[in-house]
Amino acid sequence: MASSCAKPHLIISLFVGCLLLASPARPAVSPSAAVNSTTLPVKHSRISAHLKRSPDGDLIDCVPSHLQPAFDHPKLRDHKPSVCDIFRIEALTDQVLRRWFDAISTVVGRLQDPPERPKGYSLSSTVDASLQAWTISGESCPEGTVPIRRTTREDILRASSVQRFGRKPAARSLTPSSLLRTLTWVINIASCLLQHAVGYIIGDQYYGAKASLSVWAPRVTSASEFSLSQIWVISGSFGNDLNTIEAGWQVSPQLYGDNRPRFFTYWTSDAYQETGCYNLLCSGFVQTNNKIAIGAAISPTSALNGGQFDIDLLVWKDPKHGHWWLELGSGLLVGYWPSFLFSHLAEHANMVQFGGEIVNTQTSGFHTSTQMGSGHFAGEGFRKASYFRNLQLVDWDNSLIPLSNLRLLADHPNCYSIQGGVNAVWGNYFYYGGPGRNVRCP
Repeated sequence: MASSCAKPHLIISLFVGCLLLASPARPAVSPSAAVNSTTLPVKHSRISAHLKRSPDGDLIDCVPSHLQPAFDHPKLRDHKPSVCDIFRIEALTDQVLRRWFDAISTVVGRLQDPPERPKGYSLSSTVDASLQAWTISGESCPEGTVPIRRTTREDILRASSVQRFGRKPAARSLTPSSLLRTLTWVINIASCLLQHAVGYIIGDQYYGAKASLSVWAPRVTSASEFSLSQIWVISGSFGNDLNTIEAGWQVSPQLYGDNRPRFFTYWTSDAYQETGCYNLLCSGFVQTNNKIAIGAAISPTSALNGGQFDIDLLVWKDPKHGHWWLELGSGLLVGYWPSFLFSHLAEHANMVQFGGEIVNTQTSGFHTSTQMGSGHFAGEGFRKASYFRNLQLVDWDNSLIPLSNLRLLADHPNCYSIQGGVNAVWGNYFYYGGPGRNVRCP
């Protein structure tokens, strides 16, 4: 096959074949997508030429889009690599032909409709992709690939079990009689384990959420604990069929092996039991961006009494195809959760939540000293406390609207607190966080 790559008539035939395969009758799934083993190291021999070493020690593999883990999902297994995908990535060796086929790939990729952004959304004229340590020097992966943080043997060995690697603790099976009663369950799966300081809205139909959240590097005192700040998009009866989509930043020594804040995603369709995972550690989330590595460290971070750094997150349901898209920063489409991953979220959410979450294992018999946010209480305000600002929802008409009736809750206010407000610059906002163990939180 390699010897025939240079024949012009064969190249043209393959080009025509690619265009025919990308017909509108195909389901709305990335045309470059295909089945992949979730055991990424098996494919390192193919992608070692596109290995990026991050300044923070991460290894970032540039994986061909059709080999990303998403397409292990049973409902995506029909979308295997076409002959032209395989030919372009594995058979071509001539640099000129590679460029030519990259151009073809771009044309074919354009046949996939982009998501329809919410009305009222303003896209910045400049899109800054330098949100992560590995991109500071202008690095990115080639077109046709996606950056994936390499999972190492040490990462897996740090997990509590191989079966639970990359997953949050499973929730208990409960069937509350009303949405309001579910709040205590969602916020407090186990009173001494997960603790929160959050703003939330509940009881209507929601199609997305947007916010800017400050990024800090909170201290996490036990390898089995974490501290995160995120947006939750939630639906379901809050029993075994709880559906969530989650995105934000997280410090998790067990998952990542260090104390750096990292951009993360999560999803589940059964209350964290058997479905879903962090980042790309299982099939499901389809990444479309070659500049953002999910699970990689965010840089810079906010400083106490110094510069404040925040990131914009937008999660919304594309009204045309129904998938839930994720955007980081201004204009950086990271990828999407296909709607068929979910039961209730296939239609809409009935709760949206913003804020912080920590794990308190009480390993020494006392409350943990793991910090939430900046590690300072909400009442200390700007440059000291962590914040969410410009909170918005996406409504049934795919329009961004301000929140009304935002409720605030800190389930352990002596350990982690929350205070909110509204002004002309930040819209709906709140400060949140705390140090964990102190004289009022023994």
